[in-house]
Amino acid sequence: MTYATILTSIEGPVGLIRLNRPEALNALNTQITTELGQALSAFEEDDAIGAIVITGSDAAFAAGADIKELKDKTFADVYAEQLITKTWERAASCRKPVIAAVSGHAVGGGCELALMCDIVIASETARFALPETLIGVIPGAGGTQRLTRIVGKAIAMDMILSGRALGAEEALAHGLVSRVAPLDSYLPDALALAAKIAASSRPIVMLAKEAVNHAYETHLAEGIYLERRLLYSTFATEDRREGMTAFSEKRKPVFTNR
Repeated sequence: MTYATILTSIEGPVGLIRLNRPEALNALNTQITTELGQALSAFEEDDAIGAIVITGSDAAFAAGADIKELKDKTFADVYAEQLITKTWERAASCRKPVIAAVSGHAVGGGCELALMCDIVIASETARFALPETLIGVIPGAGGTQRLTRIVGKAIAMDMILSGRALGAEEALAHGLVSRVAPLDSYLPDALALAAKIAASSRPIVMLAKEAVNHAYETHLAEGIYLERRLLYSTFATEDRREGMTAFSEKRKPVFTNR
């Protein structure tokens, strides 16, 4: 499929999506979020793809929502069209692992898109911020919720109420990103990590992702109950038997994703 605001490619078992609105620093509007959702769905449905990477340019992952598209809208407009809900959140609902490879500005909606992903690899130039209150709104694509769960109340309040930005190393220290890499290797590192994940059993990886995500959505006892049931379910897969057998035989497992 041909897109106007994103570029897609397949790198072995990895689907790569590059946000591509350079004239607007990849600002997120209805078109780009719709196309991003379509590309994510296509990679989800492709059995050859085991993991997905979302990136932007070296200068900007995504510089927030496109204010030109939003500035004249009314409450009735955004409510009727289900702003954000309708097109923005596909990354958060993917069952396959999604990695954000972030460089430059990840501001507002761009930061929130990164927060929807499972793993964030940042270049040394990455900059994360949720400055919406400075223009008279609040984060609305999960920023107040996901950021607070990741970095804690104090840092989230500081970032959201003052617009404070975190550089890559500070974001790493607060758990917002998984790894920091040089500018020339952040994307290759993300693709290599995605390929490593994709080499594992697809159903097992998805079960593990589901268990981790529930850690944010429920209390400890319920989360452990779910984790235990998901663990038990792995014993119904051929890949569990192959993985344990290969380990016992000191060889590399050959997974069939069944």
